Amino acid sequence: MPGGVTEELDMKGKMSRRHLLGAIGCGAALGPYASPRVLYGEGSGSQRKPPPVIHVTDLFRPHCDPDDHWDLACVFALAYAGEIDLQGVLIDFAPQPQGDHNPDVMAVAQMNYVAGLHVPVAIGASRPLRSRDDSQPEADESDRGGVRMVLEILHRSPAPVIIHITGSCRDVAIAGKKAPQLFAEKCAGIYLNAGTGSPDVSKAAQLEYNVSLAPLSYAAIFDLPCPIYWMPCFEEMQSDRVVREYGTHYLFRQGEILPHLSERMQNFFACVLGKKQDHRWLTYLTGPRDEPLLETLGTQDRHMWCTGGFLHAAGKTVVADGSIIERDRAGDSGVFSFDPIRLSCSDKGVTQWQHDQAARDRYIFHVRKTAHYQGAMTQAMRTLLRRLP
Repeated sequence: MPGGVTEELDMKGKMSRRHLLGAIGCGAALGPYASPRVLYGEGSGSQRKPPPVIHVTDLFRPHCDPDDHWDLACVFALAYAGEIDLQGVLIDFAPQPQGDHNPDVMAVAQMNYVAGLHVPVAIGASRPLRSRDDSQPEADESDRGGVRMVLEILHRSPAPVIIHITGSCRDVAIAGKKAPQLFAEKCAGIYLNAGTGSPDVSKAAQLEYNVSLAPLSYAAIFDLPCPIYWMPCFEEMQSDRVVREYGTHYLFRQGEILPHLSERMQNFFACVLGKKQDHRWLTYLTGPRDEPLLETLGTQDRHMWCTGGFLHAAGKTVVADGSIIERDRAGDSGVFSFDPIRLSCSDKGVTQWQHDQAARDRYIFHVRKTAHYQGAMTQAMRTLLRRLP
């Protein structure tokens, strides 16, 4: 919108949050199996429309952690398959100290080329929040791009929008503070990949990395008037990194997936994981495979967190053998669920929560089958990424 997005957007005729939550409650199981997908016609015999999605990520080149590039590929695979309508990618501002890290717009260009899409990309705000209510009204134009993209997508979308936060919470928090009514009306849910999920406050006080960088931004997300699907990275900051009930973390060996992908996708990951930084992003993608590099990369383990949320938002779940199935056919066979909770979060980023079957807008990721979760999620990601040409 020319002149930027204001807080007083015209929302006449749009679905109210009360109606939105009522829609979730009609014709779909709530509690552990709540999902925004029902808004788009989930179920047999219906004309399902893919839900509009914004992907928020700390995607840098060279990478800080290349799980973000695996996540980007998963989101594009869902968009390529028509399971979601990917409306935009918002990349965090470069970390401080910046060093050589820059927002990886090149990776988005590569995935757009592979998938034949034209998903826009924006860069996030550079300054941290001064309070959990800070909407940064004094920010200059270059710092408003990410927030403006979020608000414009929400405003123009005919259907409520899903937001995945896999990096900083800053821009979504600012957008929500600028236009809370817009979020109430048009945000189907925020999948928040951050924090520790232990119900023990003393353990929750040991902050996960992304929360430690910006606790006020993290806390501000829980204030927003829309459903929050909380995906704690770990149940607690334990050193063993084993699968726990209230943490999304899992581990896979890259060689379990890389050899099964298309040549272009193998080149994409070789470019990223090999920390290639020259300008030839397209010729690297379409050129021959670097077999020695791919062999080396295949021996490395990769930590992952966000995969379950991408699938859940698309109306899917994963069962013990790694199959991706429609959630309305899964019953209680899924390896994870989202459970309704009551939750509070302090300005320091420390959460307190309790199960509450009456809750309708706050949910926590719950690993239901800890013995199968890691293998199942690895198989599911391989299936998903093999769709890309």
